Amino acid sequence: MAEIVLNGLELESMEAVHRRFAEVLALPEYYGQNLDALFDCLTEQTDPLTVRLLHREALERRLGRRGRALTRLLRRAAEENPRLTLAEDPG
Repeated sequence: MAEIVLNGLELESMEAVHRRFAEVLALPEYYGQNLDALFDCLTEQTDPLTVRLLHREALERRLGRRGRALTRLLRRAAEENPRLTLAEDPG
């Protein structure tokens, strides 16, 4: 099972978030690096995947509205895809 760790104390930008997903999921070069593309990738994921969201509040502070949108996207994708688990630590 693949795991992606998003630590709000470490991630400085949405670009860093997209890089993390692209590395772990081996996304193609044409991956759009936007929230719509990320949602599509997560909801189409067929292998089990856990996204561990650490220090969510720090992430949302650092990334502002884009960070809050990311959190909502992750929750929605986990609801839609039973192979995706979101483990949140609001920290």
